[in-house]
Amino acid sequence: MVQLIKNTKTFRLFARPSFVEGMARVLDLGSTLNTYNYSKSAESADRIAIADDWMMVGVDMREALKEYARAGRQKSHS
Repeated sequence: MVQLIKNTKTFRLFARPSFVEGMARVLDLGSTLNTYNYSKSAESADRIAIADDWMMVGVDMREALKEYARAGRQKSHS
């Protein structure tokens, strides 16, 4: 699960276009292809965004602690 979360950004409100959609956007001069993921309310969108942000903080903390432990083990073996 951490591997899945690690590659996730907290941009849930923004649609992620495919490569073909990205190429089509180059020719879309009127910005008619812009789409967004909508929530039922602003409060719901905020709640989801804040939860995602804290989830990423947790992922970052976990990675930092692993790095710290790894550096400590390497230093003690030197």
